Amino acid sequence: MSSMDRRHFLSLLGAAGTAATLGNASFAHAELVPAPAPQDFDFIFMTDTHLQPELDAAKGCDMAFKKMRTLKADFAIQGGDHIFDGLAVPKDRSISLFDLYDKTQQDLSLKVYHTIGNHDCLGIYAQSGVEPTDPLYGKKYYEEHISKLYYSFDHKGTHFIVLDSIGITADRAYEGRIDAAQFQWLADDLKVQPAGTPIVVSVHIPLVSAVACYNPPPANPPAHNGSTVTNSSEVIKLFEGHNVLGVLQGHWHINERVEWHGVPYITSGAVSGNWWKGTHMGAPEGFTVVSLRGGKLTTRYETYGFKSVDPHNT
Repeated sequence: MSSMDRRHFLSLLGAAGTAATLGNASFAHAELVPAPAPQDFDFIFMTDTHLQPELDAAKGCDMAFKKMRTLKADFAIQGGDHIFDGLAVPKDRSISLFDLYDKTQQDLSLKVYHTIGNHDCLGIYAQSGVEPTDPLYGKKYYEEHISKLYYSFDHKGTHFIVLDSIGITADRAYEGRIDAAQFQWLADDLKVQPAGTPIVVSVHIPLVSAVACYNPPPANPPAHNGSTVTNSSEVIKLFEGHNVLGVLQGHWHINERVEWHGVPYITSGAVSGNWWKGTHMGAPEGFTVVSLRGGKLTTRYETYGFKSVDPHNT
């Protein structure tokens, strides 16, 4: 069992005062009782680490993790795209990148909950040389070695939901999607939450974002929508009537907040910035600190002083 496997096993047991409810599991018929008063705490939302041996990425991640250790955070949520890149490279390269991530993350010394990103899927693109029949193809390696694809857990009176927004398509590409089985799981998970329970959601490809407005449309639009979750309108309807304090999102390496029906959809800048090549659309390399106080959620973005070594960085 690798060190990441052991940490994942321990995360399923939960820290003191934390109970975990895993995805793909049946739900007991629980009587809904009033939610207990939630406690105040901070946690870290870090996303798009895109770890690789090139461009001093491992050094940058190490710097970010050491900065995180100086903060009074109860745990961290990784928002996806742990590595760069699982989609298009040979299987051995992908596995070595996950191993590098595992070694680098050990310096964080915080409990980490993981969210799958599109670059965490192994061999999806044909140029990777990985066949769809390979037992580690797609999400299999991630699911076996990193984390469940979707699940929930409770911490100090707040309910956390981690979603898998990566839909692998038949033509070996990806799109933003919450599949039918996960959608039903999410509906069931929300139904058993006591009235008024504060809820925080993590997802990689955003459910809600205005990112399409920030750049001119691409000359050759992709065949699949990888910008946002294609069926997000159905997903966000499930949040109605629940005390969703915020939805934390990755994927776009920008700092953005869009509020819809009282729910803030907060996209975080990336640990890797512009894929380790400097600042991306005004967001330098960094991560988001999330504070829960008196039933309210606020965020701040923290940088950690990384300087790109990319010779083309301007």
